[in-house]
Amino acid sequence: PTSAQVSAVPHSGRFCYTLDNNLLTTEQRQFYEDNGYLLIKNLVSDEDIERFRKEFTRICKREVKPPGVMIMKDESLRSQFGQSEKVVNKVQDFQEDEELFRYCTLPQVLKYVECFTGPNIMAMHTMLINKLPDSDKQTFLHPMHQDLHYFPFRPASRIVCAWTAMERAHQDNGCLVVQPGTHKTTLKPHGYPELEGKTNKLFHGLLDEDEKIPKVHLVMEKGDTVFFHPLLIHGSGINRTSGFRKSISCHFASSECHYIDVKNTTQEHLEKELQEMVCKKYNATSVDLKDIWNFRARLVQGERINL
Repeated sequence: PTSAQVSAVPHSGRFCYTLDNNLLTTEQRQFYEDNGYLLIKNLVSDEDIERFRKEFTRICKREVKPPGVMIMKDESLRSQFGQSEKVVNKVQDFQEDEELFRYCTLPQVLKYVECFTGPNIMAMHTMLINKLPDSDKQTFLHPMHQDLHYFPFRPASRIVCAWTAMERAHQDNGCLVVQPGTHKTTLKPHGYPELEGKTNKLFHGLLDEDEKIPKVHLVMEKGDTVFFHPLLIHGSGINRTSGFRKSISCHFASSECHYIDVKNTTQEHLEKELQEMVCKKYNATSVDLKDIWNFRARLVQGERINL
């Protein structure tokens, strides 16, 4: 383990969403219990962030082609030729790119992750997000959603996202927006929002958003990292600046989590969409959802048990 001893079961008393550890203060644990997220300032160094930025550019230019990586272009710019920072809005599934995967192994990140997952840690879903300057079409807005909607494994309380700002994130360039406390709710139905213009693939949002729940804009400096629960309702706004707002993230899970069958659930239509995308990319006739996640998942620390 990268940090002090962490118990394998949640605290039987007041804490449900964090494990006993010697890193988080009681106040930090209580904040996560109440709100579903925890922001740690200045966690990732400028040097590491610049290395991730350079690798992102190399992937966009096809100078490196990591196996399995998904380069996602914005729908409204799909007709534009080339793979540059100006059209790529996301590099997903970078677990086979050793340079970007370093993010998932940073000791200063993992020691916090361990407080939520325990010592056996899998990196399940990796993304470098490049929020482009927006047009009037507002296609770069990511609607409010819960990340658990995308994941066919449980329990939710042993999954956590680490999301690091690669430059200052604020309201003008579309920082993260969260609804504190919504991690205590259930998984809600998601789908494509009815927006003007084209919607980006897999940018699902809540079908019925409760506007009465207060929203908090997470203003973050370069290197700041937020850890949040997969049921926390969150999204990001429009980038109204001329710059690109980058962030790097990984969803971590305890390897003791287990896969579930999403048939006849609100996640079933997502399974079909993901299978179609993978079949098209690899020219396959059929693919199992569990196989997709087994390919995406990579052990970071400890022992690989179920995932």
